[in-house]
Amino acid sequence: MGRGKLRIYLGAAPGVGKTYSMLSEAHRRVERGTDCVVAFVEHHSRPRTEVMLRGLETMPRKEIAYRDTVFTEMDVDAVLARKPAVVLVDELAHTNIPGSRNAKRWQDVEELLTAGIDVVSTVNIQHLESLGDVVESITGVRQRETVPDEVVRRADQIELVDMSPQALRRRMAHGNVYKPDKVDAALSNYFRPGNLTALRELALLWTADRVDEYLQEYRTEHRVSKIWGSRERIVVGLTGGPEGRTLIRRAVRLAEKGAGGEVLAVYIARSDGLTSASPKELAVQRTLVEDLGGTFHHVVGDDVSTGLLEFARGVNATQIVLGVSRRRSWQYAFSPGVSATVARESGPDLDVHIVTHDEAAKGRGLPVARRAKLGRSRTIWGWGVGLAGPVLLTLLLSGALPRMGLANDVLLFLTLTVAAALLGGLRPALASAAVGSLLLNYYFTPPIHELTIADPKNVVALVIFVGVAISVASVVDLAARRTHQAARLRAEAETLSFLAGSVLRGETGLDALLERLRETFAMESVALLERHDDTEPWSCVAFVGTRPVGRPEDADVDMPVGDHLALALTGRVLPGEDRRVLGAFAAQAAVVLDRQRLVDEAEEARRQAEGNKIRTSLLAAVSHDLRTPLAGIKASVSSLRSDDVDWSEEDRAELLANVEEGADRLDHLVGNLLDVSRLETGTVTAVLRQTDLDEVVPMALVGVPDDSVELDIPETLPMVVVDRGLLERAVANIVENAVKYSPAGTPVLVAASALADRVELRVVDRGPGVPDEAKDRIFGAFQRYGDAPRGAGVGLGLAVARGFVEAMGGTVTAEDTPGGGLTMTIGLRMEEGAPPFRPDATA
Repeated sequence: MGRGKLRIYLGAAPGVGKTYSMLSEAHRRVERGTDCVVAFVEHHSRPRTEVMLRGLETMPRKEIAYRDTVFTEMDVDAVLARKPAVVLVDELAHTNIPGSRNAKRWQDVEELLTAGIDVVSTVNIQHLESLGDVVESITGVRQRETVPDEVVRRADQIELVDMSPQALRRRMAHGNVYKPDKVDAALSNYFRPGNLTALRELALLWTADRVDEYLQEYRTEHRVSKIWGSRERIVVGLTGGPEGRTLIRRAVRLAEKGAGGEVLAVYIARSDGLTSASPKELAVQRTLVEDLGGTFHHVVGDDVSTGLLEFARGVNATQIVLGVSRRRSWQYAFSPGVSATVARESGPDLDVHIVTHDEAAKGRGLPVARRAKLGRSRTIWGWGVGLAGPVLLTLLLSGALPRMGLANDVLLFLTLTVAAALLGGLRPALASAAVGSLLLNYYFTPPIHELTIADPKNVVALVIFVGVAISVASVVDLAARRTHQAARLRAEAETLSFLAGSVLRGETGLDALLERLRETFAMESVALLERHDDTEPWSCVAFVGTRPVGRPEDADVDMPVGDHLALALTGRVLPGEDRRVLGAFAAQAAVVLDRQRLVDEAEEARRQAEGNKIRTSLLAAVSHDLRTPLAGIKASVSSLRSDDVDWSEEDRAELLANVEEGADRLDHLVGNLLDVSRLETGTVTAVLRQTDLDEVVPMALVGVPDDSVELDIPETLPMVVVDRGLLERAVANIVENAVKYSPAGTPVLVAASALADRVELRVVDRGPGVPDEAKDRIFGAFQRYGDAPRGAGVGLGLAVARGFVEAMGGTVTAEDTPGGGLTMTIGLRMEEGAPPFRPDATA
């Protein structure tokens, strides 16, 4: 009996239609005569889904008692006994009630598959175990019910059920997903457009990766070596030379011309470890390709052309980008080169682009290594062993030790030569070899005490000794110097990496940079000096350490940066090889200084521009919006004081009402102007206290008509940390704005709900709404959107509201109301120590 097949409908979020698609597939199979039953399907009271269950055989569920409540789960034993050809099992990531056969529903499905039953199931992308942290960072909700990725990956078929965020929100607004009392909370929390878009992208990318795996498995199983251009996949061949950056950028431009293009940069290293590549340049190129959205690969191979082609065919690449060879013309006599070989052997299914660059035909070679010093003490010991060692060894062999034979004597002298190379380098080793050969000739080679050699064999032995001594000394000396040089270059690389990282991170601490410079070179003080022209004295911009010098000439080390800026260091004189790193520090210090000044200038310019803008807007507001109510008040008062008109009581009451209305408008406008000035000058201080929303919000609605607002503030909401006065003023302004634009007879909804560690207050109107590009602009001072009448205010209400809420640590955002209109959402912090609010699974 074979294993059953698993088919999974994968969705980005609840409500996209996974269960509906699964039931549609079941109806198609039943019509074809397949024995298909429903083991467990949850329709969540959705009418369209509930209708699809009709006409399908449904297995009875198993009842399980848990904590005085009876729950129902899928009856695995009943399904195994019934043994249909196909069974429908909804919600693969579901956790079974304690006491069930298995802890997780996917384990029930595994039993059915093992029994040879085909299973059709559903799962959302947020329930995959590997994506739990990502989904939590997007939605703020941790998914407690998960399924291992491998379970889904092993499915025989995975079908993505896709829907745009806008369409899903419309479906929810129409009541096709949740009950009406849960729609508003769901739309404003989990089902926000940004959340749905991010979840949709996760589902598409995960499915695309699985499709790629299917394709690779098929190509491997059927031994397909020919490249299938399912999508553009461009391989860039790197040599570690400076032309690599040009090749990477060219490949990225090629990939951008096609949808879904992918760039893979590969460096083929020889298996023997010998390479002419610059590790520093390779690191730069790796960073570049990753910043541009590609990937970097390091492959070992004896033949570069073969390794590159094998890699390209292995990843199903469609194009290879190579650079024109850097070899000189005479080198082509030995081989055609990598570019020509790859182009010749690529075949018709793999395009090869040969890109020209500035390094073409300039030659290739090993990078020239800078000589490194071994230190004074090591050099002295090396010369001592190289010169005195052979003399002492000769005395020892001539007197204290018995004759050991010329071969053993040569080995002992060779040991001293190697020791001299290890300690002092090549020159002491050569001196040791020369002195040792003379002493061997004079004291140990017949005829004794003569610088002649009678036996030709001894001549060969001495020649071999000198040759081996020089060869071993050269190798040992090179290794010792390379080790010392590598340690020094590593320190330099770490320092330069710190400087580069500070540039990328945008760090602007000049004192921190100078302190790092002082620590790096163990100096007493570091000062950055500046003067505006050659005639002015130097001034100290910044310094660390002891008292700084006044001029670069007085410092132990000075590094000019341009014509009028210099670094001055005191403490000791630095060797010339350190000036390269010192120059990098100096350049970075100049950049940081310029950035600080630009930031200060930009901030000052912004303050002046804001001040000018406010003054101009205030002048416009005073010239019109404040004069309008004043004109009405003056006209009404003048009419009342007129002696030539006999006003009736109704007329007098109407004129007095006009005076009162104008005074109220003036009070409101002046209050908003004062609030804006307080916000601009930073004098708003929030007195935060724990408060219930149902105590503050009703007070903010005193100034609006009773029938224009519908209030929905649950008493079970946790307390929030706010300034009651500021919150009341902010809510009043937002509600007043919503009532102003809401159609007549349609009340504004003011509702609140809790999510995770915050409480959200939503003001929902059914007015004309605001386009996306204007949603942030309406919160600016003196902004009135659309065709608002001139008497509607100076456009300060929303600016004051956002300023007050942000002063309390909250947020104010604008979103579209499903079905038309605008929803203002105020996010407030819960009280300290309150347990996080956990919405149910449907929210």
